Amino acid sequence: MHIPDGYLSVPTVIATYAVAIPLWIIGFKKLKKRLNEETLPLIGALSALSFIVMMFNIPIPGGTSGHAVGAVLIAILFNPWIGFISVSLVLLIQALVFGDGGISTLAANALSMAFVGSFVGYYIFKAVKKYKFAPFIAGWSGIVASSVIVALLLGIQPIFWSEGGHPLYFPFDLKTTFIALVGSHALFFGVVEGIFTMLAYRFLQKREMV
Repeated sequence: MHIPDGYLSVPTVIATYAVAIPLWIIGFKKLKKRLNEETLPLIGALSALSFIVMMFNIPIPGGTSGHAVGAVLIAILFNPWIGFISVSLVLLIQALVFGDGGISTLAANALSMAFVGSFVGYYIFKAVKKYKFAPFIAGWSGIVASSVIVALLLGIQPIFWSEGGHPLYFPFDLKTTFIALVGSHALFFGVVEGIFTMLAYRFLQKREMV
């Protein structure tokens, strides 16, 4: 689900950074308030876990790939702002060191996977917390919501930025991106994310860490 460099137009890149930068500032302030000797090791471990699960990219039709994220787990254990910042940092490292995603698209990737995923998953979890499978529902909802944002960002490229009928950036339309991304995440990657979130949450719950 990482969007590489070159897939988004310059106006899209500017717009996503304009939205992401103020949110990063707020998020870092929220994170600073929660960091202490008890929370730092767990946040660090969960961020490392997110890094690992996101490295398992599976190519899917439509010019992109899918994978678990782990943002929802961090969000429901702490708060969505910490999930947002933690996964944003993971995305930055992946872009700089492994070329997974891009620098120009870092804000877009962070907004979709880290921000939307964390906040949607967190509030879904709060709404269904009394149910046994709440972590699964939250994990599934968060990553599917992320895939919707990625599908939108990619799908609008040929609509607004084409020349002579030829797309200048990402070439596939909204129908293709929604079928490829949202469909695959709703049916497969969302299930993986839900199971991962539920198992990790139950594991930490048994050890009285949540």
